[in-house]
Order: sequence, then structure tokens, then C-alpha cells
Amino acid sequence: MQAYQILLLVLAYFVVLILISFLTNKSGSNSEFFQANRQSPWYLVAFGMIGASLSGVTFISIPGTVAFSSFSYFQVVLGYTIGYAVISLVLLPLYYRLNLTSIYTYLDTRFGAKAYKTGASYFILSRIIGASFRLFLVANVLQLVVFDALGIPYYVTVSITILLIWLYTFRSGIKTIVWTDTLQTLFMLIALGISIYFISDALEIKDLWAYLETHNNFQIFFFEDYKSADFFFKQFISGMFIAIVMTGLDQDMMQKNLTCRTLKDAQKNIFWFTIVLTVVNFLFLFLGLLLTDYADMQGITETRDDLFPAVATSGTLGIAIAVTFILGLIAAAYSSADSALTSLTTSISIDILEIQKRYSEASQTRVRKTIHIFISLVLIAVMMVFKYAIADKSVINKLFEFAGYTYGPLLGLYAFGLFTRWIVKDRWIPIIAIIAPILSYVVSDLSLTYLNFEFGFFILILNGALTFLGLVLIRGQHDERTGI
Repeated sequence: MQAYQILLLVLAYFVVLILISFLTNKSGSNSEFFQANRQSPWYLVAFGMIGASLSGVTFISIPGTVAFSSFSYFQVVLGYTIGYAVISLVLLPLYYRLNLTSIYTYLDTRFGAKAYKTGASYFILSRIIGASFRLFLVANVLQLVVFDALGIPYYVTVSITILLIWLYTFRSGIKTIVWTDTLQTLFMLIALGISIYFISDALEIKDLWAYLETHNNFQIFFFEDYKSADFFFKQFISGMFIAIVMTGLDQDMMQKNLTCRTLKDAQKNIFWFTIVLTVVNFLFLFLGLLLTDYADMQGITETRDDLFPAVATSGTLGIAIAVTFILGLIAAAYSSADSALTSLTTSISIDILEIQKRYSEASQTRVRKTIHIFISLVLIAVMMVFKYAIADKSVINKLFEFAGYTYGPLLGLYAFGLFTRWIVKDRWIPIIAIIAPILSYVVSDLSLTYLNFEFGFFILILNGALTFLGLVLIRGQHDERTGI
């Protein structure tokens, strides 16, 4: 597949998204941008959330892990199911009862302004780094496959990409995202299905289940070594808390749920989303087996994140899989990026600048649009830093991992707020929220060095527990706030 053909495919894809934006755009009001007027059909939200959950990193990375970790990641996925149940039964009723636009408003109600700003700030930091990192990985693939051949420099690629995302989100925000995410999830699942079909056909596999059962890399459960990051209980419990924090305490993911008409609709959305996401993750792992065997057969030496792109663009499977891979990759990346741009605009507008309290309706819209442009420029700038100022990918990976640490304080704050009635000294909360991730990192590093014990995803729980402990230490009677 020629570079110019892929470019035309990418442009056609964005034309469709912009057309959807045009069709869904009505008033362009703040209510429409932030909440979609709470009129989103739950089944669209549920389907679209699959694409937002499976980012470009997941699309590329999960299949590439199978050769090294078998199906151990599925232990995390099983943990997700319990986490989503907690979201449905505990967090969503809270958010709907308080009629929240930004979920971090709860922290103001429960603790005070410092906790509120701290929670929102951690989300903003996490999302800026996380969204930039995911886009950076996908942009590098597209740059290598397409734009280098056309002589288009990286900064132009990135700038145009963010501009196109801005174009279809700047007026109706989350209302448009609900529909575009649905389309992008569809493209991703089509790419997954076609890839499995063509590769299994090339490997001449007649019985997929028999192939799976007898494969050396088909192992889901790991109970042998409790020190290993793949140990079942570490993975399962971590998966539960990852779902609670990175979906239930994440403005990006919850903003979609809060566009549903009623709490019951939002809960149905979570239920069906959980089932489909579990199946899709298993299929991506299955695809990893096929890719590993096909690469061995064809003499393709790329591994991990390079495996799927190398096989899909090798030309040995024909143009269909190359086209669907590019579409699936773009869909996975931009379904995450567009919702991140919208949720960041929402959080900064409502949580940091408090536009609903400080400005008239007309002024709110103007400020919101300015913030939307500003966040777009920030994403471009961070991706430029990743590309040119931090050439070492291991450093960027560490930065991305540390951004994940910022969800720990959110876990501790919400757990403390929901399950205790204690009053805390609000002014100390930012300090606790800074110390907890640093201590978590130190403990994790020391345990690996001296005890050969890998925390893995379990670090989130340690981080949240340290935050919770810090809040216990600063509880007092300085005001009359009570729990919700």
C-alpha cells in the first residue's frame, strides 16, 4: 500500500468524523458540549466506550505481549469486571444524585476547595501526558509508514492531526464524541475481526478453538510466583482498582456515562460495556497468538509493539489487512484523543476556572472555546517534547508510568470520602497527594531491588492506601463538613 493511498484513507476518515460533527451539532451550547443535554442513548455510549478504553497503545501492545506473557493480561481484564460493578452500583448513583458535570465537584462537597483542585489537577496532568503519549506512539507509526515517504515533517503531521480533532469537537464536544466514538469502535472491531480471519487463513487453521487450547502460549492464570508481576491475585485485584480509578474516577470516561438520560440507562451502559470489553480483550490476545506464529513463519523479527504493524504492513497478507490496520489504529488512537481533549476542556473550565460561577452564559462559551484551543496547543507541544527533547523512549515510558501514579491519590480521596465520615484538614490534602505517589515509587523500587518483588499494577493500590493513611493522619475538627 502506497503512502499517498494511506494519506487519502486518513483524510477520508476525518472527513467522515467532521460530517458526523456537522450532523450532531445543534446549538453548540455549554450543556451540549459538557453533557450532551443528557440525551445520549445508553447503547451508543456503551459501544463507543470500547474504543475509548482500548487506545492506540492497547491496539498495538496487547497482541505483542502474548509471546512474552501469554494471556496473563486477561487476569487484569477479569478484575475489570468487579471494578465496573463498583462503578455501576456505588459511583454512578453518587454522580447522578449530585447532578455532577465534573465528577471532581464531589471532592469540594466532601472535603473542600483544596481537595477539589487537587483531584482535578491530577486528572488534568494525567490526561495531558497520557493522551499525548498515546498519540505520540501512533503518530510515530504513521510518520514511518506514510509521512516520511511524502516528505512531511513530524511537527506538521502532529499539528494537522490535532487541528482535525479540534474541528469536529469544538462546537458540540461530548455530544459529538458519543457518536464519533461509536464509529471509531466499529472500525477498530472490524480491523480486529479481519486481522484474525486473514492471519488464521494464512496459517491454515481449521479449528480456532483447538489451535488455542493446544498453543504453548495459551496460559491465563499464574499462581506459581507471588513475586512476579503476572501473579494472579496481583493482576486480578489491580484490574479491579484500575477499572474503578481509570474509568470511575476519570472525568474523560465518566463524562460519557453522565450524558445518559437516567441512572438506570447509565448502569445498563456499564453492564453491556463490561461484557463486550471482556470479549474484545480476549480476542486481541488471541490475535497476538496468530501474529506471533505468522511472524515466525514469514521470518518477521519485530516483537512487542512493533509486531502488529510489521505484519499488517508487510504486504504478505494483501491490501485488505493493511487498510483495516491503519483504520483500526487511527480509530483506537483518536477515539481516546478526542474525548481527552473534550474532558480536559471540561475539567479546566468547570474545576479550575469555575466558569459556571464566575461568568455569564455567553462568556462561559467564549472561555470554553479559548480553553479548547489552548489544550489543543498543549497536546501539540507535549508531543513535540516527546519527539525532539526526550529522544530516549524509556524516559517517555517512565513519564507515562508516573502519570499513572497520579490516579492513586484520587483512589484514596474517594475511598476516604465514601467510606468514612471523618473530617479532614483540607489545606493539607495537596501535600498528602504529592507525598503518596513519591513514597509509592520509592517503595516499589526498593522492593524490586532488595526483595525481587514486582508491584506491577498493584502500585495503584499502594498509592491509594498511602493517600488514605495520610488523610487519617490529618483528620480533625477544623470545619463542619460531613461525608456524603
